[in-house]
Amino acid sequence: MQYFKMIFENETPQQLGRFLLKNGFSHRAIINCRHHGGMMLVNHKRRYSKYLLKKNDEVIFILGNEKENEFLKPTNLPVNIVKEEKDYLIVNKPAGVLSIPSRYEDDSALVNRLLYYFKSQNLTTKPHVITRLDKDTSGLVLIGKNSVAHDRFSKLNKDQLIKKYHAIVHGNFAENELSGKIDLPIGKKDSTVKRYIVQSGQRAITEYKVLEQVDGASLVQLRLLTGRTHQIRVHMQALQHPLFGDPLYGIDDNFMRQALNCFLLEYQDPFTDKKVKVEIEDPLDMKQLWKKLSHYE
Repeated sequence: MQYFKMIFENETPQQLGRFLLKNGFSHRAIINCRHHGGMMLVNHKRRYSKYLLKKNDEVIFILGNEKENEFLKPTNLPVNIVKEEKDYLIVNKPAGVLSIPSRYEDDSALVNRLLYYFKSQNLTTKPHVITRLDKDTSGLVLIGKNSVAHDRFSKLNKDQLIKKYHAIVHGNFAENELSGKIDLPIGKKDSTVKRYIVQSGQRAITEYKVLEQVDGASLVQLRLLTGRTHQIRVHMQALQHPLFGDPLYGIDDNFMRQALNCFLLEYQDPFTDKKVKVEIEDPLDMKQLWKKLSHYE
C-alpha cells in the first residue's frame, strides 16, 4: 500500500481536494483513490474532497489500485536498477529494448519487465515512464512507481530535470564550433517515423559540447532542453555530423545501433526537494567503437 503523509499548515481553511491538487496530486489520482481502493484520511478519519482542512490537520493520501492494461504482459527479463526510492526508480536501459511496447513487440519492453518487478514487490500500481529513450538508445530512464510521481516529475522545468547524453558522431568540428546551442524546429513530412527540420515543426533546442576528436569522428556531450522525437539524431544530422549506427539520419557504417547513451540525470526530487545526480559509464559497445576509431590497440 502506497501512501503520502502531509500537514496542512495554512491559517485559512481549505478544501481537501484543492490542497491535494496544489501539492502535486492530479484529478486522475484523486478520482482513482476514491473509486479504486484508496482513501483520503484527515487525522485518521476518512474524508472527501470538499472537507475543510484546518491548520495542523494531518492528511494521509492512500493511492488506489491503478487499472491494469490487459494487453501488457509482465515479463521476467533483467532490469538494471541504478537507483530506487519509495515513489520512483532509475534504470539503465540497454540498447535494443523498447521503453514502451509497440503493437508489434509487446513482451520484452522495459515496461513489461518492470510490471513483473512491481508484482514481485507487491506493488499495486504500474510503472510510469517519465524520460523515454528510443529502442536503440541506451542509458538512464526515470520511472514513476505511481501516477503521483509521474505528475510531479512532469511538472519540473528544464533546470530542475537535466538529461545529458554522450554521442559518437561522424566528422570533426571546427575550432569555432566546439560547443553551441541548436535551435531548429522538428516535425514530420510523411507517414514514416522519420523527423525533419521543418519551419512548421515544434521548437527543439539541444546544447552540445565536443569532448574529444579523432580523425573523422567526434565524441560529443549533449543536453536536451526540449524533448522531441529523435531530437539529437535530427539535430546532429542538421550539423552534418550524423551519429554512428544511424542510417536513418546519416551513414550506414556497420555500427549496430545509434551511438547514443543517456549517461546523466540530475533533478530536483519533487518528494524531498533535494538535488539528485545519477551518472553512469557509457556501455561497452560505445567504448569499443571509440577505441577502434582512436586506433588504440
